[in-house]
Amino acid sequence: MDALEQKLGYQFNDRGLLEHALTHSSYANEHRNLGLTSNERLEFLGDSVLGMVAAERLFQEHPDMPEGELTRTRAALVCEGALHQVALSLGLGKYLRLGRGEDAGGGRQRPSILADATEAVLAAVYLDGGMEAVRPIIRRLILDREGERSSGRDYKTALQELVQRTPGVAIAYRLVEESGPDHARVFRMEVTVGREVAGQGAGRTKKEAEQQAAKAALERLSD
Repeated sequence: MDALEQKLGYQFNDRGLLEHALTHSSYANEHRNLGLTSNERLEFLGDSVLGMVAAERLFQEHPDMPEGELTRTRAALVCEGALHQVALSLGLGKYLRLGRGEDAGGGRQRPSILADATEAVLAAVYLDGGMEAVRPIIRRLILDREGERSSGRDYKTALQELVQRTPGVAIAYRLVEESGPDHARVFRMEVTVGREVAGQGAGRTKKEAEQQAAKAALERLSD
């Protein structure tokens, strides 16, 4: 938990809130004798807090943007793909408390579970430290990253240039999962460098997901 708090840039006064945020319904159901509750109510609160901070940022930075475009832009900022990417950057999957079946079925990598957990964690920060604690976290992990995604940097090309320094090593992208309704599809891609999976990423299009997978691979290879 210490490492997760460091990545969040926030130390909890009540770490029980963080543990609650990471408790999936499958785990709570398997441990009813402990009186545990899942993170679903925190997801609800986190979604509202996230939407508020995103709306505040858009309202302040785009004074001429009409209401309909503000609504569409906010939805894009806080979509499942964006939240899933944040969860991957935080390594939330390894901290989740999942039921045995959900865990065995790949729940720690499931975009919907990770996105929901991200919202729950944000709600936990809000409850623990208020809006002044959660606002900078949302801006740093979500809103500023969106600006990075639209900045035009080609992570796929950067990864190709890095890998080319080692002759004979190939790069390949593979669609891992496709989820969400038709009007809000989320794609998850993975990139392999040689025979090893080097990174995963999610996005509203396959190209965006590939870029995010390449970015994750660059960060890992740089480390």
